[in-house]
Parts: sequence; structure tokens; C-alpha cells
Amino acid sequence: MSGQSTLDASAQDTNTFYRRTLHVLSDAAVPFLVGGSHAFLEYTGIVRNTKDFDLFLRRSDMDAAMEALRSAGYRTELTFPHWLGKAHQHDDFVDLVFSSGNGICAVDDGWFEHAVETQVLGMPVKIVPCEELLWQKSFVMERERFDGADIMHILRARAGDLDWNRLSERYADRWPLLYTYLVFFSFVYPGEVHRLPAHVMEDMAHRFAEHRRARPDEKVCRGTLVSRAQYLLDIGQYGYADARLAPRGGMSPEDAIFWTWAIDHVK
Repeated sequence: MSGQSTLDASAQDTNTFYRRTLHVLSDAAVPFLVGGSHAFLEYTGIVRNTKDFDLFLRRSDMDAAMEALRSAGYRTELTFPHWLGKAHQHDDFVDLVFSSGNGICAVDDGWFEHAVETQVLGMPVKIVPCEELLWQKSFVMERERFDGADIMHILRARAGDLDWNRLSERYADRWPLLYTYLVFFSFVYPGEVHRLPAHVMEDMAHRFAEHRRARPDEKVCRGTLVSRAQYLLDIGQYGYADARLAPRGGMSPEDAIFWTWAIDHVK
């Protein structure tokens, strides 16, 4: 029993830390959205026990957020300059997310315009829109982590409520990735295919047929957009261009090198 009491007290202390963080940013008038397991719970009803606490904000608001948190006694760091910062206090921390590890899913005004009001830890907050949650998760296909099941559960619970036009616009010319998940859904839930709007599936199938006929000859690997480790061979040895880098993506060569180095050095 004493061990359980210690765990309960630790969880309460961590939640107090999270609530204080929300208060600090709110008092400093820094706009933010709650994501991660709290947003996943809101959209799917699935509870996930995790110590991660993800706050999403625009890159232009990062300096103000860091300053407010430092003034409140937190240690802050810009962990990865192309997408992520952290704020620590003792053993607890929050992630301050303004893009994604591949440099694609930058937080912009649209995230805030379509955010959902709810309560997290007893406090009124806004959470990331379901479309952006799905969009960002869909790029996570590492050997040690694949968010495909999360996408399936989001689609099962919310496919009828999604703004499919806006979601498709988020993917832009990377729409085949979205199509991949829709086909995967039909495999995972063969009796639930009706949840996916027919016009979306028909449009995707038509676009894919046109894509095949076009036979683009550009030698580029988009695998680096879904895994920072597993397609480095294609870039380094097979001569494919890295889709993360300009002009195709949003990362600089320095960002990509640091992000790759961090595979074994930054946890």
C-alpha cells in the first residue's frame, strides 16, 4: 500500500505541475493548445496513462512562453530548433511543440481557429483540432513507435465529423499518406468502411490513378518524413533526395543532421 500511495502522490504532484504550467502561460497571455493524450482522450474516449504533456503554440510565441516559464522558475530549452522546446521543474517537464520532427506540421493560425474548448485537469482549455492531431500523428512510423493504431481509433470515432477538405489541404501533395491510412482502415475494420465518406474514398482513388499514370520521375524519398532513421540509407547510398529539405520540405540540412544525431544522443 505504501508503494501505491507514493505513486498516487507523485501523480498528484505532476498534475499540479501541469496545472501551474497552464496558469503561467495563461497569465502571460501566451496562446497555446493542449494535445497529446488529453486530445486523444477527447476525440476517442481512450484513456492513455503517460507522463507526456504536450502544449502546441506558434513558433512566434515561443520566446514569450519561454520567458514566462523561466520567470516562474522553470528551466527551459529549445531542444530542437526546428520543432520542439521543453520546460522542466524538478523531475517534471512539458513539451512546447510548434511543428513536427519532420518539419512539416507547423502550428499556424488554423490550429487555433478550429481548436475545441474542453477541460483538462479541471481547467478550461482549448485542445488541438482533430484534423491536425490526425495529420501530425500520421507521420510517425518509426521502428520503435508507430501511431497507426491512434489514427485508426480517431477515424473510427470521428470520421463522420472531420472536415475532410481541410484535412486534405493539410497534406497537400503528400495526400497519398492519408490515402494509405484510409485503405489501412478498411483492413483493420472491414465492417466499418461505411464510416469513411464515399466521396473522399472515390476522390482519393481517382487521384491515385492519375498519380500512377503521371509516373513522376523525380528521384526523391519521402520515407524520411515518416521515419528519421529507417530511410537514411536511401539518402546516403541510393542517391534519393531528402524530402525534408528545401525546396520540398521545411528543414535545413543542419536541422536534419542534428535530428539524425539525436537518435542516439537525445531522448
